[in-house]
Amino acid sequence: MELGASVVENLCLAGDTAHIPDKCFDQLARKACRGVLSETDRNAIADDPSFKAVDKAVLKAAYSGVVALVLEAVKHDADANGISHFLEECKFTPDRIQSFNNIFLTQKPSMQILLGSVGSCRPHIVDVDWRLDYYIKSNHMERINEAVYLISLKTEVPGQTELQEVQFSCSLEQLQDLVGKLKDATKCLEKQAQS
Repeated sequence: MELGASVVENLCLAGDTAHIPDKCFDQLARKACRGVLSETDRNAIADDPSFKAVDKAVLKAAYSGVVALVLEAVKHDADANGISHFLEECKFTPDRIQSFNNIFLTQKPSMQILLGSVGSCRPHIVDVDWRLDYYIKSNHMERINEAVYLISLKTEVPGQTELQEVQFSCSLEQLQDLVGKLKDATKCLEKQAQS
């Protein structure tokens, strides 16, 4: 796991008993895990009376550090040993490490399912249909004499069983431009794959 310097600083605040008392730490870890799992629980620490003795700025920083740790640990499928080693570097006491691991590891499967459903996958083009139409005239102009390509892309969206269809029309010049850009993109991807 690799976390930025500011996240590590925030985690050190969360592990410091002078800033976050022991009785508040378990609650902080639970709220961080619930905040990842449920959108309604994301700002649950703001008005929680159990944190009234903690400085709000410190609490906010510590919360963000714990949430970042939770997300990174889920992303890398970290186990108790990996998390313990990382938290030791952040000066956590053995009791806090044990407490965090107990809270986190019970919630980890639910968070993995949730994070597995989040993605930014674009639809994949699996088929193309096209048709050439030639317009001679229209209602507005007597003579057009122009070729128009009607393109239909069949796309496969991850997580869906049915194919989606994207349709558009373009002139010969626009189609040539599109083909040129697709060739350029293919070359860029080939270069990325080789490096």
